[in-house]
Amino acid sequence: MFNFGQWTSAFNNWLLGSGMADWLAILIECVIIGVLILLTYTVLALFYILYERKLCAWFQCRLGPMRVGKWGLLQVFADMFKILIKELICLKGTDRFLFKLAPYIVITSSVTMLACLPWGNGLQIIDWNIGIFFVLAVSSVGVLGILLAGWASNNKYTLIGAMRSGAQMISYEVSLGLAIMTIVVLAGTMDINALVWAQEDAWFLFKGHIPAIIAFIIYVIAATAETNRGPFDLPEAEHELTAGYHTEYSGIHFGFFYLAEYLNLFIVSGIASLMFLGGWMPLHIPGWDGFNAVMNYIPGIVWFLAKAFFISFVIIWFKWTFPRVRIDQLLSFEWKYMMPFALANLMLMAVVVALGWHF
Repeated sequence: MFNFGQWTSAFNNWLLGSGMADWLAILIECVIIGVLILLTYTVLALFYILYERKLCAWFQCRLGPMRVGKWGLLQVFADMFKILIKELICLKGTDRFLFKLAPYIVITSSVTMLACLPWGNGLQIIDWNIGIFFVLAVSSVGVLGILLAGWASNNKYTLIGAMRSGAQMISYEVSLGLAIMTIVVLAGTMDINALVWAQEDAWFLFKGHIPAIIAFIIYVIAATAETNRGPFDLPEAEHELTAGYHTEYSGIHFGFFYLAEYLNLFIVSGIASLMFLGGWMPLHIPGWDGFNAVMNYIPGIVWFLAKAFFISFVIIWFKWTFPRVRIDQLLSFEWKYMMPFALANLMLMAVVVALGWHF
């Protein structure tokens, strides 16, 4: 399998071998990696915008955007250009510094989490032995940008939307974290790379028996709420709060919130792929050597993207199938049902691992 880590090491050695100073070689490598992350971030966001529009149209028996480009494939680029040329408006009475800072906090949190995802064998920017803990910590930073956006806008609708979002994201982070910790107990590690290699013989969704399946269901529901997706999109409830916490934003600042929302959909799908479906690891069935050899020919990045797109499809399916719930129903469902059930499932997984009942 292609190892991106070995390629970057060889590239760095080539720079150093050319007589370049150590600090300059490291700087050039960091700049190249940073540009690749931002380029990947932009391309994925544009793809996901078109992906949801087309899926939404399919669910509703229509065609979706068709005017710009063949089959409407260039519509997202036209929308991006429109956002980039719009004026940045800062209304009277807003806290100008915090108002402008908020979208950058949201986008920074999203980009950092994207850098933690393992796209293939060695194709990972940030790889620590507590990688999952780091991802959970960084994901909690994004809500600060949303709260700042709602408060700094000096608008009652944005403030209500931000408070709703904060309550929702903080609440469902509990169930999300418990579902992830259930798999950490099964794997015995928080290292992202080690989590993938632990699923070389079989994915955790199948190795962990019933507790892993329950954790997967809890994770998908909590991730849908964590990303403010329907039917849990209460912070942006148009019939109540116009556009929610980013009502007063325009131009590229609104674009940052827009991109972060879609990239967070990919990120939670990528984490689900990592934790439950083996990440970039091909599908292996013990004893089926010929089948496993054929699966190994498919590149790891293809496996990872296919799994992430599938999970995203399920989350988008939720949005365009179920009606929006009330905020009290949303929080009641988390604290009365999801969190206790996730905690009980974590204890069940601990028992399964202690008694060796897993595959």
